[in-house]
This record gives sequence, C-alpha cells and structure tokens, in this order.
Amino acid sequence: MPPLFAIALNLSPKVMTFLIAMLPISELRGAIPYALWAGNLGWKEAYIIAVLGNFLPVIPLLLFMEKGSEWLRRYPPGDRFFTWFFNRTRRKGKLIERFEAIGLTMFVAIPLPVTGAWTGCAAAIIFGIPRKRAVPTILLGIMISGCIVTLASMGIISFWGIQGTG
Repeated sequence: MPPLFAIALNLSPKVMTFLIAMLPISELRGAIPYALWAGNLGWKEAYIIAVLGNFLPVIPLLLFMEKGSEWLRRYPPGDRFFTWFFNRTRRKGKLIERFEAIGLTMFVAIPLPVTGAWTGCAAAIIFGIPRKRAVPTILLGIMISGCIVTLASMGIISFWGIQGTG
C-alpha cells in the first residue's frame, strides 16, 4: 500500500522510490523495500531508481552543506542540530579518518541508520576529502549499499512469501 501522500499526489511507484531515496533518513534503506513490496517494481528497476535518487543530492550537498550549515548555525535550533550532527559524524567517522576515501566508501556502503550518502557528504567535508575524490567514493558506497539492501529485501520477500516483485 503506497503512503497516503503518494495516493493524494497521484505519484507512481517509480517517482515515490526516487523521492524516498533522496531523503536523508530513508535513503536506499527505505526506497528499495518500498519499491519491491509496495511499489511492485522488479529488483533491477528498484535498484537503479533508488541509486539514482540517492546520488542526486550528493553534489549539491558537497557544494553547499558547509556554507548552508554555517548560515543555519546563526539560529539556536540550527546550531543545536549541526553541532549534534557533525559531532556524531566525527565519532562515527573513525573508518574515514583512518582510510580516507576507501573508508568513506565503506561508511556509505553500510546500510545502517546515520550512515549513507547524506552523512557521507558531511564526513567528506569534516575530514577534508576533496570533492573530486568524494563524489566517486560516495557513488560507489551508494551502489554497494543498494546491492546489500536489495539482496536483504529480496531475502525477506522470499522468506515471508511476499508476492509482487519481478
């Protein structure tokens, strides 16, 4: 069953998958299961749409996150959020600090909460990984994470006997 706002806006499962993948919390972890279970998309189509949707914000984030966060830190809620977010990213970024670009790929590839493309962009900025290196390493991490989430979702579908994927 698609979310109510998808029904209200008459959005197709492909568009919903793309949009869910763009969001900072759900990313691929939400988009691929949605596409396979509720959207009834095939696994290849779900993977490709979700990876593209998850990658779309990467370049704007790498270009504008630092300046945007500086501007938002002028306000107490923005300052609290970015202090928490950047401190958490620093704590979780031991892998990146040690292995730099390879560590960034591994960090983005792990499909757990507070890892992924959005946090990977913040980590690239925090640890000083140049954009030229950050973009392909984050993309590779997204692709690996997409494989993991797709395989895990398909395993759950098989285990529970859920129908509707091709």
